[in-house]
Amino acid sequence: MQRLLVTGGAGFIGANFVRHVVEQTEAAVVVLDKLTYASSPEALEGLPPGRVELVTGDVTDESLVDTLVSRLTGPEDAVVHFAAESHNDNSLHDPSPFIQTNIVGTFVLLEAVRRHEVRLHHISTDEVYGDLELDAPERFTEATPYRPSSPYSSSKASADHLVRAWVRSFGVRATISNCSNNYGPWQHVEKFIPRQITNLLAGGRVKLYGSGENVRDWIHAEDHSSAVLAILDRGRIGETYLIGADGERSNLDVVRTLLTLLGHQADDFDHVTDRPGHDLRYAIDSGKLRDELGWRPAHRDLHEGLAATIDWYREHRLWWEPKKATVETAYAAKGQ
Repeated sequence: MQRLLVTGGAGFIGANFVRHVVEQTEAAVVVLDKLTYASSPEALEGLPPGRVELVTGDVTDESLVDTLVSRLTGPEDAVVHFAAESHNDNSLHDPSPFIQTNIVGTFVLLEAVRRHEVRLHHISTDEVYGDLELDAPERFTEATPYRPSSPYSSSKASADHLVRAWVRSFGVRATISNCSNNYGPWQHVEKFIPRQITNLLAGGRVKLYGSGENVRDWIHAEDHSSAVLAILDRGRIGETYLIGADGERSNLDVVRTLLTLLGHQADDFDHVTDRPGHDLRYAIDSGKLRDELGWRPAHRDLHEGLAATIDWYREHRLWWEPKKATVETAYAAKGQ
């Protein structure tokens, strides 16, 4: 049986990946997660106990990481590295956790997989490339130069460079994927889409940064998961693959869609203070992933995907409601 060590597997994207692995493969999964405020062990409940084991711990803990990696002895076993601090606003307030988790944590993992000769897949973000002009025809590709603009994206860019250096210098068997913005079940209410959904479900108002012209390339977390599985199965060692689903939308368009789906007027929202250094536009060219590995997204209709996501948050109020007041208090203190 294939065994996977999934770091950050109780976080939003990681937990969706673990659930996808259990549904689509026979692999056994060990989840290593620090269980910070952004983690959701509830997302792993109900999965077969013989298939999924949750280990509470820090990816920077060298002894623990080494012990877990040493258990991966099969030829198809691998580490899938999701663990990361990822909220841009938090990185502007205090960059320190981003340096520790995203950079030091990746270094610790690289040394462990090097010692034990285990395959690694490193999960990154399109934010390492900086941003594009709103009306530019190009998209990010694997050849786009890095130009991160926040402590978060800089820490992820640093981690990517470490992975490539360990591949070239030490022969570590690793791949990298840079994905666009995810949405779907189990995403913390501090993030853009669930924040707006839960604001409306709680009887509040939608909050839009600045003019809302900033464009993001949205992908459902399940499509991200299927792409990572394709890379694990068929990806070439040392290669980087960009993951995107042609989901470019402005924040204003997303807000209006959510309002309409929830029965509100499309312009019934509040403008709030914009984020410092807010990137203009992200856009992914996932042609390499599609052409080489035959991957295709299943969730191509963003309107339909957002409607299903609204339904999920409506049905899981007991999960998000206890988190909501703290998040909104923190945003209010920043005028957002």
